Amino acid sequence: MNRATQEASSGLLMSGSDYRESLRRYRPLVYVDGHQIASVADAPELQPGINALAVTYDFALDTAKAPLMIARQAQRASPVNRMLHINESAGDLLNKLEAVRLLCQETGCAQRYLAHDALNAIHQVSARIDDARGSSEHRARFAEYLTQVQDQDLSLGIAMTDAKGDRSKRPHQQSNPDSYLHIVERNGKGIVISGAKAIVTGAAYMHEFLVMPCRNMGAEDADFAVCCAVPVDAAGVTIVSRPAGRPGEKPEHGQPLFSRRYGQATAVVLFERVFVPWERVFYAGDWEHSGVLTYNYATHHRHSCIAARAGFGDLLIGAGALMCEANGFPDPGAQSNLREAMVELITITESFFACGVAASVYGQADEASGSFMPDPVFANIGKLLLATKIYDMHRLAHEVSGGLIVALPGPDEDHNPATAARLAEVLRANPDVPYEKRIEVARFMEDLTASYQAGWYSVISLHGGGSPAAMKQEIWRNYPVGDKVALVERLLDRGLVDDPARPITRNRQPGRCCDSGCTQPGQAVMVPLPAGDGRGCG
Repeated sequence: MNRATQEASSGLLMSGSDYRESLRRYRPLVYVDGHQIASVADAPELQPGINALAVTYDFALDTAKAPLMIARQAQRASPVNRMLHINESAGDLLNKLEAVRLLCQETGCAQRYLAHDALNAIHQVSARIDDARGSSEHRARFAEYLTQVQDQDLSLGIAMTDAKGDRSKRPHQQSNPDSYLHIVERNGKGIVISGAKAIVTGAAYMHEFLVMPCRNMGAEDADFAVCCAVPVDAAGVTIVSRPAGRPGEKPEHGQPLFSRRYGQATAVVLFERVFVPWERVFYAGDWEHSGVLTYNYATHHRHSCIAARAGFGDLLIGAGALMCEANGFPDPGAQSNLREAMVELITITESFFACGVAASVYGQADEASGSFMPDPVFANIGKLLLATKIYDMHRLAHEVSGGLIVALPGPDEDHNPATAARLAEVLRANPDVPYEKRIEVARFMEDLTASYQAGWYSVISLHGGGSPAAMKQEIWRNYPVGDKVALVERLLDRGLVDDPARPITRNRQPGRCCDSGCTQPGQAVMVPLPAGDGRGCG
């Protein structure tokens, strides 16, 4: 009996404890900070990441949260975790958006939603390949794998971003072919792959990797066009990881109150002649479909990132309000400078989240697979907003908090008989808020916005899911400028140029609040939000 059969549990969902225990059944080769990790499940350096993943399991078993965190997949008797669900309606997109926000209110970044984004993209490209070939092989192969993943309630690491080497050259032109993961051998049993994937979120504490190309490929790049599933402990796989969060760190301003509990590790994953059986290969050499796969994944992922950073924004809003109270302003709304900063922080967070809602509501069924895609314009605008506004979010949190968040003495002084009493006396502000509570909130805000981990969140917000330039390209490529041109030309009674094929009239998007209206198959139906989600909804 193989491990997959042993771990299958008739579609039962795992708990966070089950997930931790499941990691013990894998033996990946993992290095962190220059030393090998003997047991991922027990490694202190990785606990904040494991804690974050565990929340995605526990929330699905929470009675109040389960309606949002669990989904019903067509043709399945058992429910599945929302993070492993294939979207079957616009309502599914909305529910995924809210589920990710809820998870990230707790964890900062739940990480597991990347699996949802990749599974949906592979589902779509598998159908596209079959349609092009007049076959059903790829659909069937992916459907079988998806069933295994859902039955075992697995966590999947997305091995997409290649090392890339010389950025001015295409994959087949690189002096070192391993800078892009590629096929080195094919036989009757499967393929053999080698290369490096450079930014794999949570790699060390996942169950499997979904290997995907990171760019559009040409015919000469066919060996680099590969999509497959690989166990984290497959022979030939080496994971070189950063720690998750700030475990064990004793920074200048005290033990991190948030990132010692929750965090995210990223890793370089090295593949050295790794064998992958055909049943785990979703395509190999189909270079003409790589662009579609990366586009679909990026659209799903940017939609998910909107929700993730909205959850992080909720943490900043809550911590900012508490800092105002602790500093002696129990009602920030009564102080114009605090009110304006808090409203701007709220506006930024809810603005990009509103784009995610719009991307869900206007989502449409993929032509080949029938699964639902977020609207690409709203998904990319929302991601672009959060990517560029994350720095403003930190600035606004600093405005309402004051300099105390980086000026506090370290926590050892809280127990120093020579200084503790005097510090507690002079650093108290609001008489209703004890000194120790004020500094606790201040250190929490420091952890979120002015620490190493805070800088990491800024960079990952900016570049995760693609650079701002990539989002701008997709917004322009998909936005219906042609509709706007037609609108003005209709008012002018004639066009400027009598050429219906000219570039500015090319993009059209009928059906948005016009001819067909907004009631169509897949209309958004969102489940009730769990009470006490931090947003005043119930």
